[in-house]
Amino acid sequence: MQMAAAAILGSEEEEKRRRPEREIQNSFCFSQILFFDNNMQRTSRLKRELQMLSTEPPPGITCWQTEERLDELRAQIVGGTETPYEGGIFTLEIKVPERYPFEPPNIRFLTPIYHPNIDNSGRICHDALKLPPKGAWRPSLNISTVLTSIQLLMAEPNPDDPLMADISSEFKYNKQLFTEKARKCTQEHAVQQNKGVMEDNKENIEERKTSSRKRDALTAHQEGEAAKRSCL
Repeated sequence: MQMAAAAILGSEEEEKRRRPEREIQNSFCFSQILFFDNNMQRTSRLKRELQMLSTEPPPGITCWQTEERLDELRAQIVGGTETPYEGGIFTLEIKVPERYPFEPPNIRFLTPIYHPNIDNSGRICHDALKLPPKGAWRPSLNISTVLTSIQLLMAEPNPDDPLMADISSEFKYNKQLFTEKARKCTQEHAVQQNKGVMEDNKENIEERKTSSRKRDALTAHQEGEAAKRSCL
């Protein structure tokens, strides 16, 4: 009896010792499954967003993926008419975080721009690019809406929430000087270096559309062949 009781006690002690290990393993497995599921949803959503940006882009905005990576994108925004950025083409870098759409995309200007809400490294101060409570990002927003918001910010700077205090002060108290400097910066960086970019971009868009149609046709053909084989 004593030996049996000791064996039971030893078994219980061993169970207690191993329980944390199993809990850690189970937690890790659950985390892996959750990560895989979230990653699949993120990839699916990004593909849909890029498809919409390719077929129905907002006016003055283009966006495409770099190489084969879905989470590293490039975008171009055409400077609005009757703004200091008119005639310029501004390139932006977009990096999509792993937790997208629960976290906002990281976007910065690659083309230098003279603007109170955009600093020298291209960082942008905008509520849509920050999480609450300081920001206004929510999962229902997307890359297209954020790019449109940035386009609007270019046309209507917010001097009360600046990244560049000196430019903000200039915008508030010496609008003419601000406009002159912004136009000069646009001419130097967004116009001179981007001559022919619009034509090249149009060609790239057409190439991407052609490639997309070819992939769709190939997929449809493969599905058709698979359907035929399943009927035999």
